Amino acid sequence: NRTFVLLSCLEYESEVEFVLCAFTLCQSHPDIHVDIYERLPIPFGLVRFGVAPDHPEVKNVINTFTQTAQHKHCCFFGNVNIGRDVSVKELQEAYHAVVLSYGAEANRRLGIPGEDLLGVYSAKDFVGWYNGVPCNKDLQPDLSSDTAVILGQGNVALDVARMLLSPLDILKKTDVTQPSLEALAASHVHKVLIVGRRGPLQMACTIKELREMVNLPGTKPDMVTAEFEGIAEALKELPRPRKRLTELLLKAAQGSAGSAQATRQWGFRFLRSPVEIRPSSDVTRTAGIRLAVNRLEGSGENAQAVPTGEVEDLQCGLVINSIGYRSLPIDATVPFDPHKAVIPNTVGRVEQVAGLYCSGWVKRGPTGVIATTMNDSFDTARALLQDIEAGLLKLSTKKLGSKAIVTLLEKRGVNSVSFLEWEKINAEEVKRGGRAGKPREKLLDVEEMIKIAKT
Repeated sequence: NRTFVLLSCLEYESEVEFVLCAFTLCQSHPDIHVDIYERLPIPFGLVRFGVAPDHPEVKNVINTFTQTAQHKHCCFFGNVNIGRDVSVKELQEAYHAVVLSYGAEANRRLGIPGEDLLGVYSAKDFVGWYNGVPCNKDLQPDLSSDTAVILGQGNVALDVARMLLSPLDILKKTDVTQPSLEALAASHVHKVLIVGRRGPLQMACTIKELREMVNLPGTKPDMVTAEFEGIAEALKELPRPRKRLTELLLKAAQGSAGSAQATRQWGFRFLRSPVEIRPSSDVTRTAGIRLAVNRLEGSGENAQAVPTGEVEDLQCGLVINSIGYRSLPIDATVPFDPHKAVIPNTVGRVEQVAGLYCSGWVKRGPTGVIATTMNDSFDTARALLQDIEAGLLKLSTKKLGSKAIVTLLEKRGVNSVSFLEWEKINAEEVKRGGRAGKPREKLLDVEEMIKIAKT
């Protein structure tokens, strides 16, 4: 009796998690059949829609996805919205086990006056705009101002800064969408300030991302020397990864004079927290941001930012919020912790619901890089395999798997897309991109994707 396992992705945020989980399951047990459901007609999730266009090497995990999706015991069903087209309860009735890997699709809001003004965007939406997420294709960010402020100092924040300042000749060779490329070509943004609530020793980005900013052609760093007082003396006490990152940061700060040929600037501003987005005189759009000046209590990674009572104002016409994401409940039948914004679980086993599992950001929160996600996914897959071996799943009960779900989808008029049909979309994107000297030109309209898939 074949064991049917379903992996479900609410949208594009977390497919890395479930494809690695699926890969592990398919490779580990000859009697397991894995079905993957995805909201969009296209696979690859965060690798396609989250990884920066100028990081093609990071997208190599796509090869693992393709290998998994073409496995004889694995099937892909795109254009299926779990929670709308089919419920989690219906999935549980059709499968011996269900793994939820739907990521964190909501933005963490700033909770300050003015954050809904024109000119304020979430990093998630901005990244989705230049990476071709269909729901973000009409974002049309206002790039008419000279200065942009990014709130947050993680890798996503630096990706956004690099996209705003990168020479067009670099971007033209990537898979950035054509509408975004045209908007960035016409951009007036020449200075990007990357703001964090804590100090240089707590900055969240990796050394790779920082090095790319330091080496970005046509740009120079713009730092405040006073913010680095005492940092050099603290270097010898730092762990090696943090020490290397800080050394590079200090080098950039000391070279803030930069090249005379540089026409664009970027810089970090530390110990600052946003308290208000300042409106223009007609109160229609962003004109600046007010920042609280902080001091640190404690030291190292555990240091906490405490307001001093001082504030400072920066003029800017573009503010991008990159302070993080939140998962949302997928279905009323699935336990959810609204405070932590995760599904309560033990090593991926959803609490109090046998046969239901989770992996990725919805399991642990929106932290870590792709390597973190890989290990997390392997842990969930191992937990599921252990439960099979321990007899904790009712494998003697006959389950129909995708046969039952496809029947429901057909009755409800849902046009699912197979992996073979995705390859038609892929071929069309590559063909269109080739005409412009790009790896691909991503399709932005879901209806067009389905039309191509079904021809």
